[in-house]
Amino acid sequence: MIKENRKTLIIVSIVTVLPILVGVFFWDRLPDLMATHFGFDNQANGFSSKPVAVFGIPLVCLVLLWAAALITSRDPRRKKVSRKVTTLIFWIVPAASLICAAVIYPYNLGINMDISFIMGIFMGALFAVIGNFLPKTRQNYTIGIKVPWTLNNEKNWNMTHRFGGYLWMAGGFMMILLTLAGLMKPGLMIAIFLIISLVPCIYSWWLHSARGY
Repeated sequence: MIKENRKTLIIVSIVTVLPILVGVFFWDRLPDLMATHFGFDNQANGFSSKPVAVFGIPLVCLVLLWAAALITSRDPRRKKVSRKVTTLIFWIVPAASLICAAVIYPYNLGINMDISFIMGIFMGALFAVIGNFLPKTRQNYTIGIKVPWTLNNEKNWNMTHRFGGYLWMAGGFMMILLTLAGLMKPGLMIAIFLIISLVPCIYSWWLHSARGY
């Protein structure tokens, strides 16, 4: 898995740590104690030292990226995972790293921005993209809706991921619309995430218990 995706892993690794270069460029203008976590009211509620914010966050993201790559490479059913799905998984962490930088650096440089709007659009788009790829995910132990009923029955896996794909896309688009309308709240985001995560699992159990899949 790692050898086959060597070029992709090199590219996404570089993208993941690009925020370090931005931080070094603005080093003298950044405060020694930087805001790194924000509430839905766009107010900072978590802080880190400048070295941790500039170097630590991208490097932690890099570790997470390679941990995901290593875990995926050890999956006995990894050959069933399509290249497109693998590429999506590899790009999630770099995208998150860039979004964090796009929020943290401007805020700490004194630039006013609607952080909750950016995060709402990003999360909605991420859910929609994941939903688009779920039906393309074949049975494996690493990526997808991994419950006993999907792992034990290929038909259950395929039907659950098709249903889950529609649900994740719908949840993502709903989150984007609510954000654009200025109605997105933390409780709504959590509710949408719980629905799109739990309902496919219930559907998988129903397929197993009621239809024998």
